[in-house]
Formats: sequence, structure tokens, C-alpha cells
Amino acid sequence: MRRLLLSILILSMFLLRAGNTYAQKGVNDTILLGAVVVDRDTFPMVFLPDYEQRDRLPRRLARRRARYDQLRYNVARVYPYAIAAADILKDVDGNLDKIGDDKQKRKEYLKTVEKKLNSRFKGELENLTITQGQILVRLIDRQTGKNCYNIIRELKGGFSAVVWQSVGLIFGNNLRREYDPTDRDKDIEDIVADLEANNYYQYKYQRQQVMMMQARAGK
Repeated sequence: MRRLLLSILILSMFLLRAGNTYAQKGVNDTILLGAVVVDRDTFPMVFLPDYEQRDRLPRRLARRRARYDQLRYNVARVYPYAIAAADILKDVDGNLDKIGDDKQKRKEYLKTVEKKLNSRFKGELENLTITQGQILVRLIDRQTGKNCYNIIRELKGGFSAVVWQSVGLIFGNNLRREYDPTDRDKDIEDIVADLEANNYYQYKYQRQQVMMMQARAGK
């Protein structure tokens, strides 16, 4: 009996010590989450991979579904860049209006902006596929109301616009192409509407904003 009580006492002390050790949380026990700020509230966000359970589709419908899934992936990949491009263009247009007609100052300002954008985005954009680049061009038009050809012409001049249009056409990317949400680009528009409805893109976009502010500050 005495041995049994001693064994229970030792086991209880061991469990108590183990429990106290488990309760003491350190720095490595902290779990960092992404977040989205809506108005003045901050909401933690964790994206889980989509999972769908469905019957096996006929081959024709399966191919169509696979094409749509790939399109959705590509749109979600580049949409935050399109939003960032619209914000950057708005900021650049405002600063150019303040500078006025001084060609030298405008040139110096645009050169500074280009350098910072290359530092921030070049590596990421170079990793996009040709298809993703085509979708990005369409989404930039959607967000800014200007096709990429006109944007380049306004900021870099007509010659640069023609050169980039020629390069784009080699890879099947027409910079003059207008975004068409009701016909040619209807699937993209539906996907974007869904992304906006569930805040899927906002965390990446806010991370881009932080990095852009750091780039502007010269960090």
C-alpha cells in the first residue's frame, strides 16, 4: 500500500511538473498570422487550400474545368499587382501635375520612380508566366481605365510605347487591348468579383503597400 501511494505521489509530481512546463510559453510558441484591416478593425486571416468534392466529370467538362481553375489561379496571382499599379499611377499622375511642364524635373522624377519600382517588383514580375503577364495587362486596364500602351506613351513617350508594343506582340501580348468585362474577359471579371467579395487578395496587397512605403523611404 505504501509503495502504491509513493508511486501515485511521484506520478502526480511528474504530471504537475510537465503541466507547468507546457504552460510556460516562450517566443517560439507565438503563431504569426496575416491580417486585413477593414475600417479601423484588424482581422486575422489564414488561407486554407480550397477543397472541392464532386463527381467525376465527363472528359469535355473536365477539360473546361481545368482551364477555368488555371485561369482563376493566374488571376489571383497577378490581381494584387494590378491594384498596386493603379495606386502607383494615381500617385505618379498627382506628382507630375505638381511638377508642371518642367521636362527636366519630370524626367528626374520618373527615373527615380522607375528605379524604386524595379527594386521592389522586378524580381517578382520576371517570375510571371507569359499567360499571367497577359492577364496582368488586362487587369491594369481594368483598374486604371487606361491600356498599357497609353500609360507607357504618357510616361515614357510614343517611341517607347511602340517598342514595348512590338515586344509584347512577339509574346502574344497586345498592350493596346481594351479590357472587356462583358464578353472576352467575362470569366476574369467574375473571378475578380469573387476575389473582392471574400478579401482573398487584400493581405498580399497590404504587404505590397508596406514594401512600397519602405521603398519610398529609401529603406
